[in-house]
Amino acid sequence: MEGVEITVEEEQRDESTQELLQHLPTEIGMGGNLLYLYQGFWCPQVSIKGMMLFQQHFKAQETDLILASIPKSGTTWLKALTYTIVNRSHHSLEKSPLLTNGPHGVVPFLEFDISSRKQFLEQDKLPEPRIFGTHSPYTALPCSVKDSAAKIVYVCRNPLDMFISYWKFSVNILKENEKHLSLGDAFDKFCQGLHGYGPFWDHLLGYWKASLERPDKVLFLKYEDIKKNNVLYIKKLANFLGLPFSVEEEEQGLIEETSRLCSFESMKNHEATMTGTGPLGIPASAFLRKGEVGDSLNYLTPSMVSRVENLIQEKLQDSGLSFSMVTLRDAEHEGKRVSRSTPAIEAAREREGPT
Repeated sequence: MEGVEITVEEEQRDESTQELLQHLPTEIGMGGNLLYLYQGFWCPQVSIKGMMLFQQHFKAQETDLILASIPKSGTTWLKALTYTIVNRSHHSLEKSPLLTNGPHGVVPFLEFDISSRKQFLEQDKLPEPRIFGTHSPYTALPCSVKDSAAKIVYVCRNPLDMFISYWKFSVNILKENEKHLSLGDAFDKFCQGLHGYGPFWDHLLGYWKASLERPDKVLFLKYEDIKKNNVLYIKKLANFLGLPFSVEEEEQGLIEETSRLCSFESMKNHEATMTGTGPLGIPASAFLRKGEVGDSLNYLTPSMVSRVENLIQEKLQDSGLSFSMVTLRDAEHEGKRVSRSTPAIEAAREREGPT
């Protein structure tokens, strides 16, 4: 009987959702996909219903761990590290479920992987601590998350690298009814905030301010910092989660082993990555491209870089948040290829497709 009642209720809610969607502003985002302006942010069509279900039915537990990010900011890496830290006493690293199920298999997305009220109720049966991923802005999180003792870990990335990674990812997963945008057009949309869960700046600042107000609840991490000093930030993450590495574990090299297991190079060779699928049926390999800091300078023109630098100064001023930007001069000094695009060069790159 309960199942019938849920089905009827869900049908009614689905009708209400469809009616709401008809009145929400829409735009085509930088990935060529449809976006809805929902509660002040641009929510992709593929996750708008899941987002609403998440807000309506998710009941946070005090021991929950919520891993938050804007897409292509280190989400996969954060899931792998957190899962491994939390479960290191249950599985040896050599037999970790991470190897066969992948980061997205062991840490589900709340907007994508749980698609009904019944499935949300079933999450209550999971062993503690439960670990979930989300791309939701902080303001859109359910009150049960924000008002409970559930911990939130947020990872952000330099907007230049995040943009290129997102654009390349979008090219790989385009659907029949979506159009591949040129680099220039996609960049314009990014700067306008027209991308999944954007604007970037609002998403960033929501979690940044929450981390300042409640540092015991929200840990704010930068992708570049983790890359620069992996061991330090794995220890910091474990301490925040309330699962610090013991002296014995450190002496045994468990932190370094965790770093290696979850490294970009290692994950690309996991069985789950080479043969499995991720959220929405997307090949798992699509979630791991290069993972390099500063790779965006191989694609962006100097004027594009300057535009983002100006946006950073405008949007983040007085926030206390900053990015250590790799400048064009630095990149050239280090031997990176810096884009000096012309329309012909850009067209040629687009014909090459994603890399």
